[in-house]
Amino acid sequence: MSDKHFFNDPTGLVERALRSYVARTPHLHLDEPHRVVSSKTHSKSKVAIISGGGSGHEPAWTGYVGDGMLSAAVAGGIFASPSTKQVMAAINSVPSDEGTILCITNYTGDRLHFGLAREKVNATGRKIAQIAMADDVSLPRSKVQNLGRRGLAGHVIILKLLGAASELGWSFEDCLQLGEETNANIASIGTSLSLCHVPGREPDDRVAQDACVLGMGVHNEPGLRTISPIPPPSELVKTMLEYALDANDPERNFVTFNPGDDVCLLVNNLGGLSTLEIEGLTQVILEELAAVYDIKPSRICVGCFETSLNGPGFSLSLCNLSAISKATCRPLDTIKDLLDAPTTAVAWPRCSYTTQGPKINETLSAQEAPGNGVVFIQDITTSPAAPASLLPALKSACQAAITAEPDITRFDMMMGDGDCGEAVREACQALLARFESAPFTQDPVPLYPALDAINETLEDIGGSLFAILSILSTAFVAGLNKTEDVSATAVGKAAGSAIGSLLRYTGARVGDRTCMDVLIPVCEALQEGAGLGDVVRVAAEAAMATASMKPRFGRATYVGNKADGDMPPDPGAYAIAKWLGGFSEGWNA
Repeated sequence: MSDKHFFNDPTGLVERALRSYVARTPHLHLDEPHRVVSSKTHSKSKVAIISGGGSGHEPAWTGYVGDGMLSAAVAGGIFASPSTKQVMAAINSVPSDEGTILCITNYTGDRLHFGLAREKVNATGRKIAQIAMADDVSLPRSKVQNLGRRGLAGHVIILKLLGAASELGWSFEDCLQLGEETNANIASIGTSLSLCHVPGREPDDRVAQDACVLGMGVHNEPGLRTISPIPPPSELVKTMLEYALDANDPERNFVTFNPGDDVCLLVNNLGGLSTLEIEGLTQVILEELAAVYDIKPSRICVGCFETSLNGPGFSLSLCNLSAISKATCRPLDTIKDLLDAPTTAVAWPRCSYTTQGPKINETLSAQEAPGNGVVFIQDITTSPAAPASLLPALKSACQAAITAEPDITRFDMMMGDGDCGEAVREACQALLARFESAPFTQDPVPLYPALDAINETLEDIGGSLFAILSILSTAFVAGLNKTEDVSATAVGKAAGSAIGSLLRYTGARVGDRTCMDVLIPVCEALQEGAGLGDVVRVAAEAAMATASMKPRFGRATYVGNKADGDMPPDPGAYAIAKWLGGFSEGWNA
C-alpha cells in the first residue's frame, strides 16, 4: 500500500473536504459542526432522501446531494459512522411533509446511530423509514445470516432511483418500495491489490506484493480469499462474476438474473486505480458478461462512486432493472428513466443515455441553518446531589481508558479498521473537558443534569460502540429518573431496564464476541445487587473471555477463522472493562 499523504494528520480533513464541495456547488448548504451537507432547493412537498456514513468513501455521500438524488448527507469520521446527533441535524435540515427515508450501508454503527435517530423522529409522529443497503455477494449466507450482506458501491443506484422518484413527486410508500426492491436486486463483489491506508496510522500491509484479495470490504476488512499470483484480468473477472451470477450456488445466489433481463452495470474504483486501468477492467467485464452469460447491460456506470481512501482495487455491481420493474409494477422504461433522469448532484456521471437537457433549477430559496436535533430525555427541575465520589470516579475511568488506547487500537487493527481506540480516546477526552464545565462545577453536582450531560457527549461520537453506549446510557438515566431515590436497588433496577431497551436494537448476545459480552453480565450483576468490586471483576473476566470466541457480529465477523490464541479480546469489550476498572479506582480513592 501507499502510506504517503499530503495530510499526514487527518485532523480537520473531513471539514476541509466538505467546505470544498460547498464552495464549488452553489446549491449546497453546509452545517459544519454536524458535518451535514444539504440541498438548498429541497422542497418540503417531496420525500426527503438522506444518506451518509464514515468519511473516506468520497464522493459518497456528499457528492450525491442535489435535485434528483439526495436531499442531505451526513459525514462521520474516517471509516466511523456519524453520531446520532449528526443524523438528527441532517433530518432537520431537510424537513418533509411527505416523509423521510434514511438510506444507510449495512454496517453496525450506521444501523445503530441512524436507527436511534429514526426512533426519535418516529416518536414525534413524523413519517420516517430506513433502508439498510446491502449488496456484497462475496461472503456466504451462512457467514452473514445474523448481519446481512455488506454494503458496497452498488447502493448508489438506490440513491439515484430514489432521488429521481422523489423529484417526480412519488409518494413515501412508493419511494420506500422502490428502494427496498432495488436493494434486493443488486449483486456486488470487490477485489483489491492491497489495503488502503488511513492518514496518521501505522502501515498494516497484510497483502503480499504478488497477491490480491477477492471480496475485500471497503474498510480493509479481510475478504473471501487471497489469490496468488495475481491472475490475468480476464480470469479475475471470470471468478468475480461466478460469485455474482452462479444460480447454482445456494450460499451466494442473492439475486436472480434471467435471460433477457435488463441490467445496469456499475464499476467502482476504490480510489487507487488509474482511470486507464478501470476503463480497461470495465471492458473485460463487458466481454465476459456477453460471452458467458449473454448479458449486455443497457446502462453502464464507471468511476469513483464509493471509494476506500486510496484503495488499489475495484468492485463490480449488477442491478436487475427488469426484476425491479416487475416487483414495483412499474414499466421497465420508467425505471430506466429514473436512472437516466438529470440531477444536480456533482458526483453522478453524465452517461448520455438520454438526450434530455439539464434541468433549470427553480430560484434558490434562503434556508435557515438547521438545528442539531438534540432530544433531551426530560427537563429536570429538581435533582438529588451526586455522590461526592462520582466525579473523581468518572475522571479516573476516562483516564484509564485513554491509557489503554494503544492496546484497544492494536486489538481493533487485528480484527477490523482500527478506529475503536481513537473513538474511545476522543470520547474520554471530550468527557474530561465536559467535567470542567457546568453542571459539574456546581457544588453539590446535581445528579440528573450531570448524567444528561454525559449522554449528550456520548451522542456526539460516531461508531457502533458509542451508539450502543448512548442507547444504554439514555435508557439507564430514563429508568433512574422514574425512581424516588438513587440507592443501589434503584441503580440495579435502572440497569436491568436499560439493558432490556438496548437488546431491542441489536441481536448481539453473550458469546457473540462484542461489547455486549461485557454489558449484559455487568447490567445483570447490578440488577442482582452486586457491589462495584464484583461488577469490575465480572467485566474484566467477560472482556478477556472474548478472545476465545468466534465473532458473530460487527466487522470482526468478516475475519476468517483464526487459530486458538491468535485473536485478541474484543476491543469494545476491553475498553468498557478498563473504563469500569478506572471508575472503581476513582470511587474508592
